[in-house]
Amino acid sequence: MSDFYTACIVRFAFINRRVMTVLLLTLLLIASVGCGAKVAQYPEDHERYLRIDKAVESLRQAYVKKDSSAMAALMVPMDQLEQLQREAENDFETFQSIALEFRVERIMIEGDDIDVYVHWQGLWKKDPDDPGQRQRGHTRLQWVGTKAVLLRGVQGDSPFGMKRRHSSTEAPVPTKK
Repeated sequence: MSDFYTACIVRFAFINRRVMTVLLLTLLLIASVGCGAKVAQYPEDHERYLRIDKAVESLRQAYVKKDSSAMAALMVPMDQLEQLQREAENDFETFQSIALEFRVERIMIEGDDIDVYVHWQGLWKKDPDDPGQRQRGHTRLQWVGTKAVLLRGVQGDSPFGMKRRHSSTEAPVPTKK
């Protein structure tokens, strides 16, 4: 009986190893398929965040490329934004090159209202030999919309209007008497 008992244990161990191998391979296959196919839990919200991110980047690119019409297309027609548009156009005339980076710190959404808090830094040069004017700050870009996202206000340290900011910080040139 001991030979029969030993043969059964060996056969059971062999079958058990094959079953375990198949189970492990099946689990690995399921895990790899499950991890690779992430689906957004709230697809409408995800799409809205992508539209907001695209709008912020479009505003930055329009300013860097000195494209007034592209900036205007992203804005709700309001007096405050018309002033911002004029200040941006003054920057376009004053500075030959503008380099601006945005880093979104947070996005807050309440209904149609969207607040995007941005840390920005940039370099404004009047000509290629100019070392340039480096500035940085924090601003709140106020947007509105769900399907189409438009800028309705800017609060804080605005990166737009650097000519005005630069002229107010320049010291007057002393005159000789």
